[in-house]
Amino acid sequence: QELKMEIEEVCETQALPLLSLNHVSLMCRSVWESMKFYEDVLGFVPIKRPSSFKFTGAWFYNYGIGIHLIQNPDVDEFDTYVNESRPINPKDNHISFQCTDVELVKKRLEEKGMRYVTALVEDEGIKVDQVFFHDPDGYMIELCNCENIPIIPISSCSASFKPRSHSFKRSPSKCGFIENVMMENLSLDMMNFAF
Repeated sequence: QELKMEIEEVCETQALPLLSLNHVSLMCRSVWESMKFYEDVLGFVPIKRPSSFKFTGAWFYNYGIGIHLIQNPDVDEFDTYVNESRPINPKDNHISFQCTDVELVKKRLEEKGMRYVTALVEDEGIKVDQVFFHDPDGYMIELCNCENIPIIPISSCSASFKPRSHSFKRSPSKCGFIENVMMENLSLDMMNFAF
């Protein structure tokens, strides 16, 4: 309640009462093939779907997020979008998951015979390793150690937060009390879902 009042005081428009990302829903050529991928490769666990659904699908959950798979009867199996030889482009739309060991991810993908590409992001001496690959329907998946990059809001009130180290540092600024409380609450929220 206290944070909500503080946000209302600072913002002229009221933010929606969002909490976090709940799930990602994906249309599949074969729900069964995609189920195997999300369970065996990414470690998601199948969970119960509501019984009112009258279409083929599957729900998975892990890492604080859900994956909802929906059978798409209209997908053309010759669609070039899901062609396995399609290049893996890190700039394509993708779902990204943080991981603690990028080398283990690459080893696991190699064991499963999956194609992937890697990338390295650098900023002020900080490095982030990325691994990109496709799921059975051609959706791009990224696994990275993105927690290495501090979250720095772009505002007149400069602050940075690095989830892994729990460090929150403020640049010299003339931020007011409310802005500082908001940034501290943001940092605590980030620590809660960064693990």
